[in-house]
Amino acid sequence: MFETERIQERVILVGVDTGSQELPERSLDELSELAKTAGAQVAGRLLQSRETPHPATYIGRGKLEELKDLLWETEADGVICDDELTSAQLGNLEAELSVKIIDRTLLILDIFAARAMSGEGKIQVELAQLKYRASRLTGLGRSLSRLGGGIGTRGPGEKKLEMDRRLIRERISRLKRDLREVEKHRELVRSQRRQSGLKVAALVGYTSAGKSSIENALTGAGILADAMLFSTLDTTTRSLMLDNTQEILLTDTVGFIRKLPHHLVEAFKSTLEEAKYADIIIHVVDASNPQRDEQMHVVYETLRQLGVENRPVITLFNKQDLLEKEVRQRDFQADYSIPVSAKTGQGLEELKKSLLEIIRRDQIYIERLYDFSEAGKIQLIRSRGQLLSEEYVPEGIAVKAYVPREIYGKL
Repeated sequence: MFETERIQERVILVGVDTGSQELPERSLDELSELAKTAGAQVAGRLLQSRETPHPATYIGRGKLEELKDLLWETEADGVICDDELTSAQLGNLEAELSVKIIDRTLLILDIFAARAMSGEGKIQVELAQLKYRASRLTGLGRSLSRLGGGIGTRGPGEKKLEMDRRLIRERISRLKRDLREVEKHRELVRSQRRQSGLKVAALVGYTSAGKSSIENALTGAGILADAMLFSTLDTTTRSLMLDNTQEILLTDTVGFIRKLPHHLVEAFKSTLEEAKYADIIIHVVDASNPQRDEQMHVVYETLRQLGVENRPVITLFNKQDLLEKEVRQRDFQADYSIPVSAKTGQGLEELKKSLLEIIRRDQIYIERLYDFSEAGKIQLIRSRGQLLSEEYVPEGIAVKAYVPREIYGKL
């Protein structure tokens, strides 16, 4: 038997500081993590300060020569740019450097292609990849016919790169039809949830903040949870009992990131809309990350883009076990701020209490004595509310319960 070892690509990270970012180095740090997640080894980095990226080559002529020297010195196989490149920039950089050129969008798409497990996830990733490539057929140049593997080639496969625009458009149309069918099913599931009266809480947050770990700790969902970016891509919904009577649905969502490519926001809209249709937002923050404030800002901006507003928000400052000493952090945009640790279980009971308080705001407590002929009303309470006690007495059925405001009039 022959054993094969995957050759790890060596890459140079390149960014442009336009002055719009306070600390552009942090963006390159994140790009470095993305590259490692995709399986590459970072051999060097280059950052240029200029008002706008160069329209032809992303970086200026002087930095381009510097990049050539760096590629030669480090024997790197490729370059990853920290922004989305135009087709002209892609083609010109490849012609100048004679190595593989990848931008931030293609890198994230590649990670998504490796992580998508469900049928819906694979459709969404392929759709985003084809839209990206369709707009850059001329800029990809020689790479369209290049065979081989590595970063930027996973997902639809090399045959997709060799399609002409007409074939890609046809494939995109088919994928959109498939996605619409999936969305119909998802809407049916949402409709059934609404009819059941169960509230839905969506876990949102920056990638690697610990959303999957929180859901695993609360529900035993068994979702893959590791330190890699975008370790989970497909949504998972599980039921969670807050007390002996109140049940809630907890759903995980794809992690957010700065400069989230618009191709992904569009393709994953049906998945991200889990947050839009949720009754409660649980915002998970990595409390041990020095950039947590910036990451929180990215999450709220992405939620605004999706139209997720006017929802109760609980912010969980996760990974308290990694802090040297506990610091009570606050999110002033949230209704509750709770320090938690998915690893130790700290704060999870407080989270349940907070969820229960939010749900109780929309419920009315009742104590009623129903005639035996009104047993149907008790069934309505069971299906839509929380039946605390039910006692059969000579006069009828004594009931204590919490019921949603929308059904109170029927009772």
